[in-house]
Amino acid sequence: MTYTEFRAQARVKLNGVWNKAAILWLIFGALTGAIGSVPGAGGIVAILIAGPMMLALAQIFLKIDTGMDFQMDELFKGFNDFSRSLSAYLLIMLYTLLWSMLLIVPGIIAAIGYSQTFFIMAENPQMTATEAMEASKKMMQGYKSYYFMLMLSFMGWAFLCLFTCGIGFLWLQSYVEATRVLFYKRLISEPGTILT
Repeated sequence: MTYTEFRAQARVKLNGVWNKAAILWLIFGALTGAIGSVPGAGGIVAILIAGPMMLALAQIFLKIDTGMDFQMDELFKGFNDFSRSLSAYLLIMLYTLLWSMLLIVPGIIAAIGYSQTFFIMAENPQMTATEAMEASKKMMQGYKSYYFMLMLSFMGWAFLCLFTCGIGFLWLQSYVEATRVLFYKRLISEPGTILT
């Protein structure tokens, strides 16, 4: 599939839920930003809540992909799987940071390798964080450059969002996430068709 085809399918998936999905990112950003700005332990608490909420976002966008509706309180469902989601978030941060200390490019490659972790965890609750991360790394073998270029194809939209005082990023995030789900779904069902 071409990058254009992925994005076109993502827009179809988001039809009717663009604004509702944008509110999810607003809540996520407001919570992590407000908590993170609290002097003292605010940054630590923001990290503690980011993992569970990222897992919940993965679950929600997987539902959007199938045409299912979602409720706003589902954004907090990740806290039911707190230790696993937090472990994944911290380990991804740690490994990406360690690779980035060598050079920026290895850090980017590491982050891309782990990019499917939360989708895998959302669909495989029996998997540990490290198992999901390993599965993501294996899944992304041979597809890292394609995924990088797919994400890079949103740069034009990101530039336009700057002229909205950043508000446009709420919708762009949904656009990107819906595209990431499509990539993930195609990767697990028909991996060879990604590059055609």
